[in-house]
Amino acid sequence: MADPMRIRAQAAGDKTTVRVLMSHEMETGQRKDASGKIVPAWFIQEVSAQHNGKTVMTAQWGPAVSKNPFLQFVVKGAKAGDKISVTWVDNKGDKRTDEATVS
Repeated sequence: MADPMRIRAQAAGDKTTVRVLMSHEMETGQRKDASGKIVPAWFIQEVSAQHNGKTVMTAQWGPAVSKNPFLQFVVKGAKAGDKISVTWVDNKGDKRTDEATVS
């Protein structure tokens, strides 16, 4: 399983800015290793975010996203103390969910 995501959620007025740093290799399937063999594709396919259990964002990704991707988005109506959770699923079926509290 991958390392935990680093999630920051900061409220300012009626908007909350969420910043997420994900730990993932994000291999395209086009690179070769030292022996000349192709490194198999391994990348995040879907990212979703929930505010207090309600889905507020879903994204479909592909192999063109960089290693250890960074994601930022804004949620309206979230306030201090609310929970923001982010989940990703990769093309090998691995899944990770992490949660942060809005400050």
